[in-house]
Amino acid sequence: MQDPRSNRERTEKTKAALIAAARALFVEKGYAETSTPEIVAAAGITRGALYHHYEDKRALFRAVVREEALAVTRAIEQATPEQLAAREALIAGSNAYLDAMRVNGRTRLLLIEGPTVLGFTEMKKLDEETTSLTLKQGLEAALRHGRKSGIPIDALADILSAAFDRAALAIDAGGDADRYRQAIGHMIERIAD
Repeated sequence: MQDPRSNRERTEKTKAALIAAARALFVEKGYAETSTPEIVAAAGITRGALYHHYEDKRALFRAVVREEALAVTRAIEQATPEQLAAREALIAGSNAYLDAMRVNGRTRLLLIEGPTVLGFTEMKKLDEETTSLTLKQGLEAALRHGRKSGIPIDALADILSAAFDRAALAIDAGGDADRYRQAIGHMIERIAD
């Protein structure tokens, strides 16, 4: 009888190889121009192994995008320890988001290819499970002190998230990151006041 741990480790290793190979190809060529034979060749596995773990190329893409979103969330969480005041945590989290989005290809995967391939609804659901969740928590903490009645946190988080995404796209296209940080910091200060 095989050790279940070695099977699990082998499965995780195969998935990691697929995600890494697919990520590199999706960033280089885009989703539409990347074929599954290219992915399995780059990962060094068989097509059967790909389809054993993922239903199709879209499911693998979803896994890649999810990993990217989780990496951004981890960066935000690391930049916002619990001892930070709510306003400072929002600003630190915003800066961490912009920094995390500067990882090569991440903006393309999360903000361009993701919505195109997976659609708005699926991307919004993923966002609500990752980065948007941290933003909502930060807004709730910042607004709790002065309890601004009637401010719908969900809607505010959506609007701020769109602003952050737009800033990440602009920075990715060569915009001055410091100017966008300053503008977002100003916006957060106004909201938290």
